[in-house]
Amino acid sequence: MRFVAEIDIMPLKEILDPQGKAVKLGLKNLGISQVEDVRIGKHISLELEADNENVAEELVKSACKKLLANLIMEDYSYKITVMA
Repeated sequence: MRFVAEIDIMPLKEILDPQGKAVKLGLKNLGISQVEDVRIGKHISLELEADNENVAEELVKSACKKLLANLIMEDYSYKITVMA
């Protein structure tokens, strides 16, 4: 079966996000001062082949833990769907 995994990787809440702070300041300079916080992360879309959704989930978790996310500074979440 073919699956699509949509993965979001974000800095941990406890970690300073300098990109987010810069964007927040830029928005304020543009007159958009209602924004209280900005966090900048990554979105990754993977297409993969697996026997079933459980196997696909294990592959995605492994990819996130071993390569895609720096678990010291980042957290990840994902959603897996079957390709039509």
